[in-house]
Amino acid sequence: MNYEQTLDYLYSKLPMFTRVGAVAFKKDLYNTIVMCEKLGNPQEKFKSVHIAGTNGKGSSSHMLAAIFQQAGYKTGLYTSPHLKDFRERIRINGEMVSEDFVVNFVAQQRDIMEELSPSFFEVTVAMAFSCFAEEKVDIAIIEVGLGGRLDSTNIITPLLSVITNISLDHTNILGTTLPEIAGEKAGIIKPGIPVVIGETHPETSTVFIAKAHQTSSEIIFADQRLKISDYQKVNERLNVCIADKDRLLFENLDLDLNGTYQLRNVLTVIQAVLMVNDLGYKIEDTAIYAALSNVKRLTGLQGRWQTLSTDPLVICDTGHNIAGITEVIENIRSTVYEQLHIVIGMVKDKDIIGILALLPAEARYYFCQPDLERALLAADLAQEASKFNLRGEAFSSVPSALSASKDKANKNDLIFIGGSTFVVAEVL
Repeated sequence: MNYEQTLDYLYSKLPMFTRVGAVAFKKDLYNTIVMCEKLGNPQEKFKSVHIAGTNGKGSSSHMLAAIFQQAGYKTGLYTSPHLKDFRERIRINGEMVSEDFVVNFVAQQRDIMEELSPSFFEVTVAMAFSCFAEEKVDIAIIEVGLGGRLDSTNIITPLLSVITNISLDHTNILGTTLPEIAGEKAGIIKPGIPVVIGETHPETSTVFIAKAHQTSSEIIFADQRLKISDYQKVNERLNVCIADKDRLLFENLDLDLNGTYQLRNVLTVIQAVLMVNDLGYKIEDTAIYAALSNVKRLTGLQGRWQTLSTDPLVICDTGHNIAGITEVIENIRSTVYEQLHIVIGMVKDKDIIGILALLPAEARYYFCQPDLERALLAADLAQEASKFNLRGEAFSSVPSALSASKDKANKNDLIFIGGSTFVVAEVL
């Protein structure tokens, strides 16, 4: 098979969570363990940092990868889902894995894939681990796909575990309360391995502390050690000062990821860097400054409060749960515009009512549906939205909704695109 045929095989043959939802989630690590054993356990041949969390784990993974890369370490990065190209999931020093590697891996592992019937995610995890081992990376940043305890990535023994935050998402799989979800995320905490928790929360902190005590793991809450002493948004960038108690650690960090929610993520990332320096790595402050100002260029990250065009201003963001949309609304409110246009689509298994309740009634809406089986029909989304006095038109596709919004927007208006990672993916 060539590359396109290989991707068609992966997408059609393997259960894929992004396409069909919870039925693709395998509730044990058996398939991943067996596949990696057949590969000679590549996950044991490189050092890693493991990152979980409800929101922010993607941005944090990319920021941390950029920092290691800028510091001179050969850095692997595994993330999901991809937006434009499957190979975004597996990068080394910001470069996507080659098409040949993907083709050869699937060809060589096709027999075991036919035997095990693994999920799409299980195969991509094994592929990433194989790539990082073969390329002899100095460090790999591994983002959890879903949850933590039963996630396929959880067969690694990292140098450091990181959990960004906990909020309600994937409740049909991970649990319906914050402590239940925290328990699943805490599953990445390994015996004797230190863990950084990004945000302190009264309902989840005790879960993490108990797990760390059980595994004899040092636990640090980033927001208890570090604080944002000052920040401002300048020319679509964040200028941030970070202090350790009363001591200024970083003055005027210039972040190219400019959503204000990155203020929480950057504290988590800086605390993780301080920890890995204690573990024997050497990351100078100059590398941190340079990396955080160029995360998108160094790692290829997209879709985080990303400006697509101006006159009118068009911005997209992949936030897709209540916590993520809350952050999106805060950023919209801090943006200057005359009329707000919102192009929005969702998938069926999200908290649709909870998200719609947050959206501004004064906006003009363009309801759409991403091109996948899990998509909520645009007409159904519009009907639910009307209960919250959110008015607009329904469109059968993302491109047609975006086109209509551009036709109606004036040059001083704001068009926001979001509601689902897959809506943003189609726009990009």
